[in-house]
Amino acid sequence: MSSRELIFQLVLHFLVFIFFSFDRYHPQIAAYQVTYFLTYAVAAAFINYWMLPLFFYRKKYLQFFLSFFLTLGAVIVLEELLWEPIYFPGQRASTFPGVFFSLVQILPVISILVGFKFAWDALGKQREVDELRNTVQESELQFLKSQINPHFLFNNLNNLYAYAIENSPKTPAIILELSSVLRYMLYECREKFVPLSKEIAQLENFTQLNELQIEERGEVRFRTRGNTSGFQIAPLIMIVFIENAFKHSQASQSEDIFIDIEVGVSEQGRLDFYCKNNYHPTSNTASLSQGIGLENVKKRLDLIYPDAHRLDITETEDLYTVHLSIALNQNQQV
Repeated sequence: MSSRELIFQLVLHFLVFIFFSFDRYHPQIAAYQVTYFLTYAVAAAFINYWMLPLFFYRKKYLQFFLSFFLTLGAVIVLEELLWEPIYFPGQRASTFPGVFFSLVQILPVISILVGFKFAWDALGKQREVDELRNTVQESELQFLKSQINPHFLFNNLNNLYAYAIENSPKTPAIILELSSVLRYMLYECREKFVPLSKEIAQLENFTQLNELQIEERGEVRFRTRGNTSGFQIAPLIMIVFIENAFKHSQASQSEDIFIDIEVGVSEQGRLDFYCKNNYHPTSNTASLSQGIGLENVKKRLDLIYPDAHRLDITETEDLYTVHLSIALNQNQQV
């Protein structure tokens, strides 16, 4: 028994005893009331700390109720044969209705003590379930996040290799941008939430990193609006859509690439993220819309923002649009 439960039980027993012994016509505590209540308390403790764990919590309901009524019977026998002759010699049988009176007196007290113990155990089990659920959720989030990082690294190392083979003068710039993004992913994204301003800065770095691959083959826009300070967001969510936009466009066409990215925050703290990219309708890009990164980010959104986000993905003949809306909490903590 924990110290908190011990204190709870002491307070509960004191209050029940006050109600049990209170008599407005005789405002005093008699010796027989203390003895009777101690008997009930011992019986309740026997039920709470032996019968409940042994029978009830193991779903052995028949054994529990049989033991429960046997315990009540033992208390009645003890009261009728031992306490009554001591405290009411020659009186009780003629004044009170005997066994039936004892049952009416015993049952409410023991039921209250057992009922509160059951409620205490139920609340403790619920806390354990909540903690386990949170642990499982955190493990799943970490697993999903760990899948995103290698996914991003694999794609960009391939691009870096291609530039290195060609001895491109842009290779150092790509390495610098890649280093900055990886540092953010590996060291600054360990928390559940990160400052929104940092996340947006890394989105811009990531966009510039991928823009180097397009060169003169198209146009890339990155815009922000609103005040992003004071808000936090789960990391590595929007970056997946930007990565897909670059892959989507480049895989389907070699020129006239168009990618438009906008991140805005309203005064009420609602984030609106838009990412648009064009693509050639005759190309085989269907698999890009079902990548591991996109599926992971959908799961993360469901886990972190279950009732506070909306994700709309629309696809026309030559335009792929993502709109993500998230209700952010100011200074949100883990």
